[in-house]
Amino acid sequence: MRLLEYEAKQVFREYGIKTPEGVLCRSPMEVKEAVARLGESVIKAQVPVGGRGLAGGVRFTSDPEEAVRIASELFERGVRGYRVDAVLVEKKVCVNRELYLSVTVDRSARSIVYLASRLGGVEIEELAKKKPEEVIKINLDPFIGYSPFVARTIASFLGLPPSAWGEFERITVGLYRIMIDYDAELVEINPLVVDCGGSLVALDAKILVDDNSLYRHPALAGLKSRELTEEERSAREKGFTYVSLDGYIGVIGNGAGLTMATMDLIEYYGGKPANFLDVWSGGGASRDRVKEAVKLLLENPRVKVVLVNIFGGMTRCDEVAMGVRQALEEAPVKKPIVVRLMGTNQEEGARILREIGLDVYEDVDEAVRKAVELARG
Repeated sequence: MRLLEYEAKQVFREYGIKTPEGVLCRSPMEVKEAVARLGESVIKAQVPVGGRGLAGGVRFTSDPEEAVRIASELFERGVRGYRVDAVLVEKKVCVNRELYLSVTVDRSARSIVYLASRLGGVEIEELAKKKPEEVIKINLDPFIGYSPFVARTIASFLGLPPSAWGEFERITVGLYRIMIDYDAELVEINPLVVDCGGSLVALDAKILVDDNSLYRHPALAGLKSRELTEEERSAREKGFTYVSLDGYIGVIGNGAGLTMATMDLIEYYGGKPANFLDVWSGGGASRDRVKEAVKLLLENPRVKVVLVNIFGGMTRCDEVAMGVRQALEEAPVKKPIVVRLMGTNQEEGARILREIGLDVYEDVDEAVRKAVELARG
């Protein structure tokens, strides 16, 4: 489970890690008052997802009236499929250097690992691929835990002056303690900046808590549901296993393995899946269940084409076809639908769908290629 930025920064401050001066706001007028008091500010949407900046969820302003407009827009439209209930308004920091620092789990080494880089503000995975010489990695012996040499080694690598090493060690110790105390999978500062006064400040904060440990953190357990997008929440209410993705081809399958394989094929042929949606239930997928799944994707504004991939054993292909037909009759939005049917009553299912003009395939590769072609327009 991912803590929101303001929650992670509250934790950081409790462990002695400096963060920018800021105010949590839940209305445009509160944002206006905060910007009027702080001056040049950054307004950050509080949503449990990365990439907020690219999605317009991080904005700069020093004008209180402009702040009202920015906040109103964020509260109204949300960010990356998530509703925005609060924004964090922080005083803009004068930045001299940007660094990267995190503690995470190295599963291959079965240990906690520190990652640091002289280049902050970028994705560490991409940085490690393109400029591995800019990244340092230090694994901790699980029988020893944290040792002061970690801070000294990383500080030297980052080129921090000796006068900053004491403050830097407080940060490295704080990250380790948070990792242990919160059963975290990742504790990250990106960027960790050296401000114009020479202090180290965590401009951003990320804490990912292991879901399996939430029973030990009852205060956090109740927050798990907010990680669902509006689409995921609607799908869960209908009883579907559903995950939102960033693509444009809606995917429906029966069974998790088949659905994931379908998503892989979409990527292989140059497309991008918009979701994972498994319609399987204990006795197969009924026509009503298929109907609701198709309607859900037809009404998704990101979806250009719906791809239905059914391997019918307990699920009857004619039931699936009836569900697709009923969805098209009831849904207010019409989009291309490509169907792959294989299994029980597939001939009858194909007949039903071809009568209403849909493309029906037996070969899954052909179906996926057709869906990608239609999506490209």
